[in-house]
Amino acid sequence: MAVQALASTSFSTRLASANNGVSSSMKLEFAPLRGVAFRKSNVVRTVAASVASDRVPDMGKRQLMNLLLLGAISLPSAGLIGPYLYFLVPPGSGGEGAGVTAKDALGDDITVKGWLKTHPAGDRTLAQGLKGDPTYLVVESDGSLATYGINAVCTHLGCVVPFNTAENKFICPCHGSQYTNQGRVVRGPAPLSLALAHVDVADDKVVFSPWSETDFRTGEDPWWS
Repeated sequence: MAVQALASTSFSTRLASANNGVSSSMKLEFAPLRGVAFRKSNVVRTVAASVASDRVPDMGKRQLMNLLLLGAISLPSAGLIGPYLYFLVPPGSGGEGAGVTAKDALGDDITVKGWLKTHPAGDRTLAQGLKGDPTYLVVESDGSLATYGINAVCTHLGCVVPFNTAENKFICPCHGSQYTNQGRVVRGPAPLSLALAHVDVADDKVVFSPWSETDFRTGEDPWWS
């Protein structure tokens, strides 16, 4: 019976954590402890610190909020949410030191031949890029794939910035920052342009690699490297 009661208490603690956004470690501060004396003030300070920490969303939560916001504003139907979920909540693995094969909304490697068949001139569509960041592949006016990709993470507070085809620029739905169709910032509050990545081709597969040279849009050193 004691084991069952303990298991039930543990499950209830985890469930309360998931529903209320409060860590299980904080909940356990209130569990009775035998043989341990502690001051009420210490518990209050510990709880306050935990709550303050939980109010700051981690990267995963922020990316999920980006997804919901982007889906509500820029997607024409709920059926299109799936592909954006893949990009806005990317896997944690993946580095930036070497080339990374670009992946589409289904997690498949992107090939130049296949991509250009379905993406016309002027298109900017998300792919999974370096470190799992959502990154736009750009199709030039002549129908070729651009040699650069545009990181979709806003330089203000990290929202994912959709491309507005009608206005031919990137417009952040969070606070209104705007960027040219090449990702150069033209309106704040974002302080910097969107980051760039090299786009190369290896055996017809699209490969992202770090951009460490001069930013061709501003003539300055890249702030992201």
